[in-house]
Amino acid sequence: MSKLTNEEMTALIEKAVAGDKQSLETVLCGVQDLVFNLSLRMLGTFPDAEDASQDILLKVMTHLSSFKGESAFSTWVFRIAANHLKNYKKHMFAKFPLSFEYYGNDIENADLRDVPDLTQNVEQAILAEELKLSCTNVMLQCLDAESRCIFILGTMFKIDSRIAGDILGISPEAYRQRLVRVRRKVADFLSEYCGEYGSGKCRCANRVNYAIQNHRISPEHLSFTSASISGQTALEVKEAMEEIDGLSQVFSFCKTYQPPEDLKKFIEDFLGGASCSVVTNASAAGNADRV
Repeated sequence: MSKLTNEEMTALIEKAVAGDKQSLETVLCGVQDLVFNLSLRMLGTFPDAEDASQDILLKVMTHLSSFKGESAFSTWVFRIAANHLKNYKKHMFAKFPLSFEYYGNDIENADLRDVPDLTQNVEQAILAEELKLSCTNVMLQCLDAESRCIFILGTMFKIDSRIAGDILGISPEAYRQRLVRVRRKVADFLSEYCGEYGSGKCRCANRVNYAIQNHRISPEHLSFTSASISGQTALEVKEAMEEIDGLSQVFSFCKTYQPPEDLKKFIEDFLGGASCSVVTNASAAGNADRV
């Protein structure tokens, strides 16, 4: 989406609302990266992120006519996605909430002795990397939904505080203050416990079999290490948020991933079906208050 001018985007949206499937597909494919990556960090797992992304993209479709160009299109999509994800209750961690206390206790007291080799001939280094990426992503579930969203917008997407505040419905000053606090909270936890991103004793290579035994990773389904890193953040926003605390290197795990092919296929299949006419009709009758 960053390659399109505001005029080009407006023209595409107008065509999409009028029922042009190709324009609608271009619009949706252009924001699927940001929708999926926000969902992945907010929900913790690839399957949950994919399911939520489909819900969000449907919301974008059915409310497209309510976009009036008063902000960047990506900001508008972020607002829809953030509101949806903060109240999302169908993901795994909604049923099994985490806390930093629980995570820390598991690191300190987990019994790693006498755990059998469960690697199934997958290289130890690959499984350790999978665990590292999975662990840092799941760690964000220790934050409440609002704090998690603030952390992700400011740390992974590096959105300017004025825009992030607009997305979340708070002032830029309040957003910056809360971002500083939540980044410090995450950094302190990593420093105390994590040996990969801090000075803690936890090493992923030592916990691979324990993680497999506890269903935290699976040699048969390597979600993170098999996913492709996205070379772009898919943002139209030109002004990145200022560096506020010198912790960027600590959070180097905050990468963006290309959405699964199934998500693109979902868009293609949906637009190829007769139900597309229902969506464009609903979009034409859309109301911003319903987003």
